[in-house]
Amino acid sequence: MNMQESARLILGLRAAGWSEKKINDFILFIESGEEQYKPGKDEEEE
Repeated sequence: MNMQESARLILGLRAAGWSEKKINDFILFIESGEEQYKPGKDEEEE
């Protein structure tokens, strides 16, 4: 993923209402594959 794609991903997640911590953890999970950063289900499901 290049820098432009990374920026669009981050901006899209911000627009979707994700917190900075959740975005950072998701990116760390994508890059590292470490389970501690794996996103879980939101508690506010509709």
